[in-house]
Order: sequence, then structure tokens, then C-alpha cells
Amino acid sequence: MGSMNEVVPSFGRPPLARGNDSLRPGVSSRVYQEIKSALHRDMLAKIDLEKLRNLQDLRARQQILAVIQDLMTQLDTPLSMVEKDRLCREVLDEVFGLGPLEPLLQDPTINDILVNTHNAVYVERAGVLEKTGVTFKDQVHLMHIIDKIVSAVGRRVDESSPMVDARLADGSRVNVIIPPLAVDGPIVSIRRFGTVPLEAADLLRNVTITPEMLQLLQGAIKARLNIVVSGGTGAGKTTLLNVLSTFIPDSERIVTIEDSAELQLKQHHVVRLECRPANLEGRGGIKQRELVVNSLRMRPDRIIVGEVRSEEALDMLQAMNTGHDGSLTTIHANSPRDAISRMETMSMMANLNLPEKAIRQQISSAVAIIIQIARMSDGTRRITHFSEITGMSEDVVSLQDIFRFEKRGLGPNNKVLGRFHSTGIVPKFLEKLQASGIDIPMDIYNHSVDV
Repeated sequence: MGSMNEVVPSFGRPPLARGNDSLRPGVSSRVYQEIKSALHRDMLAKIDLEKLRNLQDLRARQQILAVIQDLMTQLDTPLSMVEKDRLCREVLDEVFGLGPLEPLLQDPTINDILVNTHNAVYVERAGVLEKTGVTFKDQVHLMHIIDKIVSAVGRRVDESSPMVDARLADGSRVNVIIPPLAVDGPIVSIRRFGTVPLEAADLLRNVTITPEMLQLLQGAIKARLNIVVSGGTGAGKTTLLNVLSTFIPDSERIVTIEDSAELQLKQHHVVRLECRPANLEGRGGIKQRELVVNSLRMRPDRIIVGEVRSEEALDMLQAMNTGHDGSLTTIHANSPRDAISRMETMSMMANLNLPEKAIRQQISSAVAIIIQIARMSDGTRRITHFSEITGMSEDVVSLQDIFRFEKRGLGPNNKVLGRFHSTGIVPKFLEKLQASGIDIPMDIYNHSVDV
């Protein structure tokens, strides 16, 4: 309960201010939340949302705004014009959007929104975390917003299923975990994707990649080489995968398989598949492995798996080895060598009792290139390794770097300084590029760029 001298909102009741509790320059946070809740409740009592759904969004907003403004004339609590405008906007966000999260979702500079219970919301801008002044009224309010998010994509979250992955209308990825797994209250993590996906020119402008590396990658995709993008959380794997997919000819049939649909391919002939969670009885769940197997019957020219996490790695390797060249996927790993180890480990999770050497042979014959991308301490992304798998050497998958990025220190404002450089090694897949009519100048294997 709040202190006795706090104000409680009221409509058409005696004035709210009492004692020496000054409402200027603004009401307290608790009072403000109470006023907003009362406005929201009274507004819902006056309008029929079902009828408004048939109206265009702008007309519906105008009608609800008129109701809110009418209700505010009955409010005895003194509010400034700024507070009234904010109140109108936030009540509209509660009805049409995701409440307190809406202003953050409209901010294009924000990459991640991290809700650590109802009274602590952080955002990431340019790779740096900062706390915002955004709060929810209480955990019930936060759970209401969570239900709005997950129900929109046909998913649920409750005590029997306390973790869920979902997505927003703009493609942003959402992860929710609630009590009893989250000790202090519901936790929401939103990984945002821009309304306009980044393109190759953006990666060059941000110095994530050099023109020489991009030229070789473009040739590799057109020559239908299988590529794995490796990196940590938030490194930019999905963004890079989106950019690489733009080099796929528009005449090809692409099947994408994701746990939660995030890819934004621009080609016309794209078939998007998404996993399905199990129901309350634990039945009906469809995993990525089943979708990969099913996709082979859909006559794909290329298969793109958003991220291999488990036993579907083996089926992905099988697809790459059985005529579906030019496939792409991402994997969580800290280096190209770690990516190979993870693919091997995940393939063993299929429980087919395959010997380790057989799995390594599958990897060496299926995957041609591993691209390692990392997020630097200043928030920038860099491709740190452009590596080629060259085959098997005894029982070990052979790997060689074509390009690398070396971190050399920190400059002004803690900017990461480093150097892109080629290793001087000419890749073995150059023959495949030439056979596909793709001419890559030899001088790209001898260049360096300081950043």
C-alpha cells in the first residue's frame, strides 16, 4: 500500500489532492499509474472494442482518443498539458500496442529491449546497455502485455509452460520466461530487427566486412557453396544471413526453417516454415529436425535453417550432401573450429550411433565455408574469420583461414582498433567458382584494411 498522503485517481469524485502533497511539477509514479489504470478501465466500460476492430486503425484511434479526452475532463487531479498528452498516448498504447514498450519499439536506435521484472527496463543502443525510466504498474500489468505478445502468434505462457519464444509483427524476436523459473518476476527479452533489413552496403559502411571478402562471399553463394555463419549471441548472425541471402538468384525456390520466423528474404519464391511448440499435454510439437526432413520433399533449390541447435544438424548436413547445394545456416560458436565441434556434437544428438569419423566426413564434404562474426566491446560487428573447410586430415576436419580480423587495441572513446587482412592462401573452392563462370581477381587474396 502507498503512503497515506498519496493521491488516488477518481472520476467525478471529491478532489484528490490532500494535505501538502504537491502535484507540480508532476504527480508521483504510483499516482500516475493509478490514474492511467482508472482511465483505461473507464474507457473500456464506455466503448465496444469488438466494433472498433472493424474500423480502420486511424478512425478507431480517433474515437478512443475522444473518449479518453472526455474522461480526463472529469478528472479532478490537476495534470499539466504534458502529463495529459502522455496519458492519452499511453492509454492508446495499452489498447492498440504493447503498453509501456511501445515508445521503445518505435525508437529505431534501440537494438534490444530487456525487461527485468515490471520495474526495470533496459535497452541496448549501439552495443551499450542503459536503463530506461519505463516501468509497468505491476507484474499483472507486465503479464497482460506478455499474453498479448504470445497469443498473437498462437503461443502460450503459464506455469505449466513458463518459457516461450515468439515474435512481434515487425519480425523482432521475443523470449519470455516467468515464475517459477524466473525468481523475481516475468522476464522479457526482445531482439529487434529493423523495418528495413540491412544490406551489403550497410555492412561495408559499418566496416563489418571488406569489399574483397564480400566479393568472394557473393561468388561462393552464386556458385552454390554451403556456408555456415558462426558467432555468439547478438553478434549479427541473422543479419549477415539476411544479407547473404540477397545474392541468391530470384529464380530459385528457397525453403527457410526457423524456430521463430525472423529471416526477411527479398526473393519472390520463398517458402517459410516455423516450428510449433507442444500443447498442454506435451503433444503436437514440431521440431526443426522434422521440418528439415519434410523440406526435402518440397523441391527446394536451397534450404536455409535459421539456426541449428540440436539433432537437426545431421539432417542439414545430409541435405547439403544430397543435391541441395548452396544452403545456409547459423550456429552458436566462438570460432570456426568450435563451430565444427558443435556440428559434430549436435549430429550425435540424433542417436544414430554413427562413428565420429563418419560425422566428420559428413561435415567436411557438406560445408565449404565458415564465416565467424563477433560483436566487439564498442558494439561494432566484425567478421573475424573467413575460413574454408578443405577436407579430412586423418581423423580431423581440415580448416584454413582466407581472411581474418585482428584486434589491435582501443582508440578514442574506447573504439576498437584492428586490421582486416588476407592470409595469402588461395581457397580450394576457387575451381568451383571458375567452373560456375565467376571470375575473382587474384589480388583480393593479398590485401589489408586498418579500421
